[in-house]
Amino acid sequence: MTIELRKFEDTDLQLFEAWLSKAHVAKWYHDPEDWFLEVRERKREFHFLHHYIVIHQSRPIGFCQYYLFAYSGEDWHGKYSLEGTYSIDYMIGEKQYTGQGLGKRIVAYLTEKIMKLEGCERIIVQPEMENLASCGALLSNGYAFDEENKLYILEK
Repeated sequence: MTIELRKFEDTDLQLFEAWLSKAHVAKWYHDPEDWFLEVRERKREFHFLHHYIVIHQSRPIGFCQYYLFAYSGEDWHGKYSLEGTYSIDYMIGEKQYTGQGLGKRIVAYLTEKIMKLEGCERIIVQPEMENLASCGALLSNGYAFDEENKLYILEK
C-alpha cells in the first residue's frame, strides 16, 4: 500500500477540479472554487502552499498539501504559537480508493516530510469532526485531539 507524492502540475488542474465535484470530496471540501484558485495561483499568491498529487500503483488518486501556518492568514491555531507551526490538507479523489488506509498513509508521508523541515515544532490540523476517517487517520499517526482548541496536534 505504498503511495508517492508528486508536485502538482498545470496538467493536474482538470483532474483536481473533477475530484472537488465528487460527492465524497465535496462533502468536506466546501467552496471548491477557493481550492481551485489556490492551485491555479500556487506559483504566485499561494506560493507558500506545497501542493501534491497522491500516486498509488502509478495512478493519481488524491491530493494533499502542507503549509507554514503563519502565512495562511487563518486564525484557528488556538493557544499554539505561529512560529514553527505547519498544517496539512489531504483527500482521496478516487472513491474506489477510500476505506483502504490510504488516507493514513498520506498523513504519515506528509507528517514525516514536514517534521524534517528546519524550524518545524508542530503540525496542527482541523478536519470537520464528522469526518471520522480523517480524524482516525490523524490519531493513528500519533496526533492528539486538543479538546480546548478543537484541533489535532503533533509536536516534536
